[in-house]
Amino acid sequence: MKDKLWHIVSGSLVPAWLAAAVILTVLHRQLPSSGWLLVHLLLLGAVSTAILIWSQHFADTLLRRKALGHRVSLGLRLTAHTVGAIAVMTGMVIGWYPLVLAGGILVGLNALAHAAVIVGQTRGAMPGRFAPLVRYYVASGVTLAAGVTLGILMARLDGGGEDYERLFIGHLALNLLGWVGLTVIGTIALLWPTVLHTRVEGATVAAGSTLTVLVGGLGLVALGCLADLRLVVALGILIYLVALGRVLWEGVGHLRRAPAVTFAAWSLGAAQVWFALCTLGFGLQVALAPSWTAAAAGVEALVPYFAIGFAAQILLGALSHLVPVVLGGGPGALKATAAELDRGGLFRVVVVNGGLALSLLPVSSTLTVALSVLIVATLASFLVLFTRALRTNRRVRALPLVRVVPGDRPVPRIRPRHTGRMLAAASVLLLTVTVGIAVDPVSVGLSTVSTQAAGSSAAATATGHTTTVAVDMVNTRFVPDRIEVPVGDELVITLTNSDDMVHNLVLESGLVSGSLDPGAAETVRVGVIGASLDGWCSIAGHRLLGMEISIVAVGADETVDSADGSDSAAADGDTAVMDGMAGMSADGSHTGHDEAATGTTTSAAADIDPMAEPDADFEARDATLPPATVATVHRRTLIVRNVESEVAPGITQMLWTFNGTAPGPTLRGTVGDVFEITLVNKGTVAHSIDFHAGGVAPDEVMRTIQPGGSLVYTFTATRSGIWLYHCSTMPMSVHIANGMFGAVIIDPPGLAAVDREYLVVQSELYLGAQGSEVDAVKVEAQTPDLMVFNGYANQYAARPLEARVGETVRVWVLDAGPNVGSAFHVVGGQFHTVYKEGDYSLKDGGSTGTGGAQVLDLAAAQGGFVELSFSQAGHYPFVSHVMSDAEKGARGIIEVLP
Repeated sequence: MKDKLWHIVSGSLVPAWLAAAVILTVLHRQLPSSGWLLVHLLLLGAVSTAILIWSQHFADTLLRRKALGHRVSLGLRLTAHTVGAIAVMTGMVIGWYPLVLAGGILVGLNALAHAAVIVGQTRGAMPGRFAPLVRYYVASGVTLAAGVTLGILMARLDGGGEDYERLFIGHLALNLLGWVGLTVIGTIALLWPTVLHTRVEGATVAAGSTLTVLVGGLGLVALGCLADLRLVVALGILIYLVALGRVLWEGVGHLRRAPAVTFAAWSLGAAQVWFALCTLGFGLQVALAPSWTAAAAGVEALVPYFAIGFAAQILLGALSHLVPVVLGGGPGALKATAAELDRGGLFRVVVVNGGLALSLLPVSSTLTVALSVLIVATLASFLVLFTRALRTNRRVRALPLVRVVPGDRPVPRIRPRHTGRMLAAASVLLLTVTVGIAVDPVSVGLSTVSTQAAGSSAAATATGHTTTVAVDMVNTRFVPDRIEVPVGDELVITLTNSDDMVHNLVLESGLVSGSLDPGAAETVRVGVIGASLDGWCSIAGHRLLGMEISIVAVGADETVDSADGSDSAAADGDTAVMDGMAGMSADGSHTGHDEAATGTTTSAAADIDPMAEPDADFEARDATLPPATVATVHRRTLIVRNVESEVAPGITQMLWTFNGTAPGPTLRGTVGDVFEITLVNKGTVAHSIDFHAGGVAPDEVMRTIQPGGSLVYTFTATRSGIWLYHCSTMPMSVHIANGMFGAVIIDPPGLAAVDREYLVVQSELYLGAQGSEVDAVKVEAQTPDLMVFNGYANQYAARPLEARVGETVRVWVLDAGPNVGSAFHVVGGQFHTVYKEGDYSLKDGGSTGTGGAQVLDLAAAQGGFVELSFSQAGHYPFVSHVMSDAEKGARGIIEVLP
């Protein structure tokens, strides 16, 4: 294969990965794990492929010797990496660990093979002053293999515990600072002065002992993560940062001698700045965080800046310089190709880096999305320019050679001024910020909501006066909660949220304010008042707690005149101000504005079909209960997430979950075990947690935390039984009903072994609209739409539990409520053992040896287990014998095989 064709074919892999990342950005709402996938498409896909290609290219150049197998060898490595990366991403998206394992092993072994090829290439190579730089490529390959190993272990742990967070930090360090960082440092030492057209006098700093220091720092990071020593990790990053600083300072010297004038130089320079800042942030997060979980959360927030600010800009800057060189075609083709890739260079760099810098500010989610779209679109423009560059190179190469008469000189090219491009970029950023604020003005406290109230009447004569009322939102109350307004006056409400929770205001007229974050204020123009109005906060559960307000229209004849004959409400410029008061907090989450405006929703209950079957690919929650482990200390991380989940065939709800499921993960241990649970709130509203299995003072560990917050809840299991854990943030009934509960099982001493053990958690669903959150009004009225076992109506009727004739089956049952009890019964079965709330009410037939039981009766939050065996094969339904509840979905089947 000719050089040019080889470079085009191999080089097309990187744009292909980038195109996939752009497509995912557009479709991210339709795909699971889209954030994780986007980062890995860029780093494991595009950046890693570029590293394999260009590190081999530079090794060939620096060592002046081709690698063993040359292009065949590199082609095999590229194929192996591509297949492995696709397997890892596919396995993570579909949740199949064997595929993740296979893909990870392939990627890791391929990285080691890449390092081995370059080591072999150094033997017998011609020595040169820059030849030692290839050692960076060897070291980076080893760190990728180590980082992938930690990633495989993380996938196995499935997001739980401090151990997971330690592996996560090590995984990021080895992959970002090791695989990507070492490669960049070894390459930029020569690429940077080449792009700037400066000379390297003597040996570069990177060719000395710098690599040893960098690798030593990464070694300390890995050691600290494995040995549970966070300060050692921070020390390792500090050492790494010092060595990185020496290399970057040398680059500053080159920049002083020759300022950057091309996109490649600007992009590479900006990437190095982000590299240093992100590495510094990495170290500070680890050093200052109170726990591994908090450190991991802080470091995770840096990943987009590592990926875009550093890795993506390094990649695009390097390609913009290297692609014209490898395509060749003579000076004319090289200049024309480079010119295409340099189009709008300064504009693109300013937009990307300005957008990244703005996203660091405490801006609204709407503005963050707008900036993200702008950044991705700007980066994606490289794909268009890359295509144009290939066509331009081919066109110019086909042109006939033009003979230059000796003595003729080309007209010097006047370099365009950069002021216009920078102003254009600044204007685009300003426009994006303006649009973001216009879409969500409340986020910056600039909103003025205005609408004509339903209470306004065409017959009501406008007085021309304005009544302005200051209303405070505090302690899940509007203060004042009653406003008197003369008929015909225009009402303006100055709304202030003095809580530390989000609130809003909804009027029955259809007016809906924006959501006000703690400390935010908003001016709400209600309009001319013609009749009385009711209002409330539509955040889930807040109206239930009494957050309502009344606007009373006072008749014109009741208006009290001031001494000078004017309306008292119109004094001081037709404005009267009523001050609110301050208090404590509450929390909740949005409903849609259309729902909020009317106070009602189109409930998904209307779509319930009791006879409907789940789809063929439906997988029921695994009710099998693994035995308690031998560990005496149990560390687990519970992450609160909003997840749209199917709860019955064709019925979806936006649940608040622990680790993505309702019920949350089941914890199991024995008396005396210690549980260290880290709660991380990645939801949209405040949450908390209460473990009934531990006797602790609730003040600190059960406190409510805001989105982005975390806490550590430690308790010792001193009593056996099955215990409920749940969110304890008010209104507690709403939080539990929307999915925030799970089970902790502490085995009674001497618990007998059985053939099969299952866990069934009963709960209630009070359906809001399709895809929406719980209906708080139904929760208050205690009128559930569905009763479910393990979060899905009738799932074990469609996917039965299994047993065999003669086996002893133990079924643990927990009633999570929040309101309704359970009467667990197996049709056709008889319980020979019943354990409830910490003790046996019947054991092995009781004192007579022949006793039995038919129901395990539980109030909300109670639990226990039953044991039974089956003498005949068949299908044995299990239900709550509150039969109307069974008919609402609290039923399943145990299929007994011969």
